[in-house]
Amino acid sequence: MLYLGIDLHSKQLTVSLRNEAGDVILQRQVSTRPAKVEEFLEQVHELEDGRYVALLEVCGFHDWLVQRLRRDERCQEVIVIQPEQTSRKKTDARDARRLSEVLWVNRQRLLTGAKVQGVRRVVIPTDAERQDRQLTSLRQRLGRRRTQTLNQLRYVLRRNNLEWQRPTKGFQTKKVRAWLKTVAVDETDRLEVDQLLEQWALWDRQIDELETRIAARFDQHRGAQLVATIRGVSCYMALALVCRIGDIGRFVRGRSLANFFGLTPSSRSSGEKECLGSITKQGSQIVRFLLGQLVVHVLRTDGKLRKWYKGIKVRRGAKIARVAVMRRLAVIVWHILRHEEAYQTGGVPVGTRRRRGREDPRQACEVPERRQVLAGFPSRVEASAAEVRVPLL
Repeated sequence: MLYLGIDLHSKQLTVSLRNEAGDVILQRQVSTRPAKVEEFLEQVHELEDGRYVALLEVCGFHDWLVQRLRRDERCQEVIVIQPEQTSRKKTDARDARRLSEVLWVNRQRLLTGAKVQGVRRVVIPTDAERQDRQLTSLRQRLGRRRTQTLNQLRYVLRRNNLEWQRPTKGFQTKKVRAWLKTVAVDETDRLEVDQLLEQWALWDRQIDELETRIAARFDQHRGAQLVATIRGVSCYMALALVCRIGDIGRFVRGRSLANFFGLTPSSRSSGEKECLGSITKQGSQIVRFLLGQLVVHVLRTDGKLRKWYKGIKVRRGAKIARVAVMRRLAVIVWHILRHEEAYQTGGVPVGTRRRRGREDPRQACEVPERRQVLAGFPSRVEASAAEVRVPLL
């Protein structure tokens, strides 16, 4: 078996190949031209038995390489990991050697799917999940461009002090669009407003076309339909969340999903010193953005969650309280997908609760009655009468 570490760039691959003994037998740069890649794979097939395992770091354009390696019969498995922090002594050759060494040292655990300390493995999405991610990412980009266009229109009006003449309080209305076409401004501002209006119409048309496709894929996704039971979650938001989660069974508990999305606090602790910092932000940026938008809608409708939010807001401030609600929503999504149950405002009724644990976010900070706690302990008379054996240490 051979162990191949690949440092991927747009125009070249820096590869490091090790044998079963861990020795580097091949290290070179390969062009990303299809013919050169095929020539390199043929060279690998001629070494020893030709079977190999490949390891590379995730980047924005690694899909084509993963698909090509998977089509190779000699390739036993393709492993994708998150990149580590940048070293002060960084070259492509060192990165490739480091990847091949990580693969060779941890080959048994990586091939069996076990966790490796310090290696954040990436689960390669299916074709359906990849398309869902691409559609939702495109929807977010179009939304940002439309927001930028609207802000530029507002800036032109503010520059000419014309906002007071706006026919409606809201900005995205038909009356405002018609008014913007006839508003009295100078020649240069008129040109800018006309171009921005054309961009606004273009973004709206593309967003409508994209949301139609997203709605069609949403109707075929059971998990997205369950997540959409949360008040304020649209088809786009539900599909964006679920396609980036994948198989919910790989998350042991709700906090694991929150940690996967980078919503848990960072830690720098040593000895008796414990220091917690801001959230890690290691997961999907789109998911954190959507959860931040969802907080506003959920707090309006869920009184129990709003009460819990206000308590944290008084103690820690509004920003920390909002991030806490985002983390709790991630745990709620885990419960919805794991148990395949719709969201219930205010939490599940007491008689239908599956268990009483800290993992259920809908049972926020419920303090049990004192009599229930004392009922689980023997009385003083029973404790004194019972024979207590103390083990010798």
